[in-house]
Amino acid sequence: MNDASLGLESITKPRESPVGRFIPKDGDRPRQVLSVIVPAFDEEATIGQILERLCRLSVVKEVVVVDDGSTDATCQKVQELRLPNVRLIRQERNAGKTAAVRRGLQEVTGEIVIIQDADLEYDPAEIEDVLRPILQNKADVAYGSRFLVKRATRLLYFYHYLANKMLTFLSNLLTNVNMTDIETCYKAFRTPLIKRLPLSSAGFGMEVEITALITKTKARLYEVPISYYGRTYEEGKKIKALDGLAAIWYVLYYNLVAPLTPTRRRYIREANTFLARLRDGFQPEGAFLSPRDGFSVCKKDEASGQGVADRADYFRHNPV
Repeated sequence: MNDASLGLESITKPRESPVGRFIPKDGDRPRQVLSVIVPAFDEEATIGQILERLCRLSVVKEVVVVDDGSTDATCQKVQELRLPNVRLIRQERNAGKTAAVRRGLQEVTGEIVIIQDADLEYDPAEIEDVLRPILQNKADVAYGSRFLVKRATRLLYFYHYLANKMLTFLSNLLTNVNMTDIETCYKAFRTPLIKRLPLSSAGFGMEVEITALITKTKARLYEVPISYYGRTYEEGKKIKALDGLAAIWYVLYYNLVAPLTPTRRRYIREANTFLARLRDGFQPEGAFLSPRDGFSVCKKDEASGQGVADRADYFRHNPV
């Protein structure tokens, strides 16, 4: 964003990729490693702009839009664009953001996954900044923090700010991780870590649930400063006070109770096995990783001594 103003108009222009040098190329063709999940409910006014901006990013392999029972023309807007890397999935009834993301995760095939809201509160041009720690093999999960301001943050509701801070503090108290923004939309993952995570919360509970479970694994977690262009309720903001109260319950349940259940204990165990093998240059076969996730078993490269994937082009050139 080079525009001196800090309004939404200043994020409409694509900017040069800050991580382009980390993306291997065949000639001039960048490797596309990222799957973007876009949960959408009644976002006809903004969905087109978001998808066009996402498709400008050189790292994007696919965009999976999950329409969560919209009552407006959201689906029609997506279909009219006819963007080649965009897929639309329609859910008959509104089931909440967690359900939409859970459905989208069934479809992703990229090596990295990120979630993008369908409004204009988050700038897709900053996605590549969020991915940088993963692409540099410093992180397995990266969050974009609105409280580590990169360029601009719209000043809106103090009570929302206070609620976010309180929830993050309570989460940090239980995870012993010094995060600044657990409720952020921008969360990027190595695909198996999020695709196999057993999401069970409702509404906006996934932000807390994901953080609680990911921090129980040995995943390397980074935060990256991002901008935030929040909306007012008149402009379409959907989160309500009851969502904040529910989040307190989710923080307690998903940190203190859920990790003890057999399903989540298995997830933590298999995630740690995956991460350990990844550090050694291998990717294991089995329930946690399978060909349908877009991965295969890795082998050691004789020249470098590091792991290279048999099927994933990105990891063939950037062993992790």
